[in-house]
Amino acid sequence: MSRTMVGMTLAMHKLLPCAALVFALSAVATAAPKIGKSDQVLADAKAKAADQHKSIFLIFGASWCPECHTLDSFLEAPEVRQIFDKYFVIARLSVAEELAGHPNLNNPGSDTLLVKFGGIGPNGEVGLPYVVVLDEKAKGLANSNRPVKGKAAGEGIGFPTEPEEIAWFLSMLTKGAPSLTPEEARVVEQILRRVGG
Repeated sequence: MSRTMVGMTLAMHKLLPCAALVFALSAVATAAPKIGKSDQVLADAKAKAADQHKSIFLIFGASWCPECHTLDSFLEAPEVRQIFDKYFVIARLSVAEELAGHPNLNNPGSDTLLVKFGGIGPNGEVGLPYVVVLDEKAKGLANSNRPVKGKAAGEGIGFPTEPEEIAWFLSMLTKGAPSLTPEEARVVEQILRRVGG
């Protein structure tokens, strides 16, 4: 092997580990989720809602919350997706991730917005998922706290499965989408029952 070939071979042996390290680090950096500040997430939703003349369906959830994943599955059902896309801009905020040891997954400021929109119970409890329906100017129209006699703060419905929870969820939707048709409401109700059952 010539002296030049030996030098190139040695150089390649030194460069390959460096290249592999750079590639691995870039893959990790790409895979790490970009967590937006909650105010910016809401501002983006507000701008989109104003542009499209829609309401905002703001979801507070967490990676450890099974009902949050059920809500996501419900919203991904093609029939539901079509209805929500017609009336709402969906925005998501992660909150209370520290309960599973992952505070880095929280959207910064999401806890403040959760308090602002009534998502913290009288004893400091958080019921997730927590949904707030806002108009295109981000003014609150309805939230997941279903009125319950004897409970001033109401009762969070989470992912609605019981008839009274489903009724409240549908009333939330109609506050954000007054032109929601009875047929669309029926589709939403049927799929809520199917996904939650």
